[in-house]
Amino acid sequence: MEGSGNHRRDIGKLGEDIACSLLMEMGHVILERNWRSGHLEIDIISFNHEGIHFVEVKSRKFSIQAPPQDNVGRIKQRRTVKAAASFLRTAKGLPYGSHECMFDVVAVTFEGGTFRTEWFPQAYIPVFV
Repeated sequence: MEGSGNHRRDIGKLGEDIACSLLMEMGHVILERNWRSGHLEIDIISFNHEGIHFVEVKSRKFSIQAPPQDNVGRIKQRRTVKAAASFLRTAKGLPYGSHECMFDVVAVTFEGGTFRTEWFPQAYIPVFV
């Protein structure tokens, strides 16, 4: 079973690498990857002309399961919003506090030797902060 966890971790890391490349191609500057505050984590924090983006990356091999972005439920959204608020209180985050904050999802689906990416800008708007 240990190999299964490593495989999932490898798929996740590769998905995050692909998501970073996608965001940079769209003009984003990557500020942080896997930023942590206690038990809270944000996969990617980026910045572009629209504002600061807190990005959740969902990666998986092709299957008949639900699309990866469907796994960003209410609990994950709340945790990401809490982590974003923590980041904006740090020395690195303070300069971005007056910018628009967006919560995006990038889904990366692997099938065979290829992959497909989907970017969901402003996938959710926190109303429970």
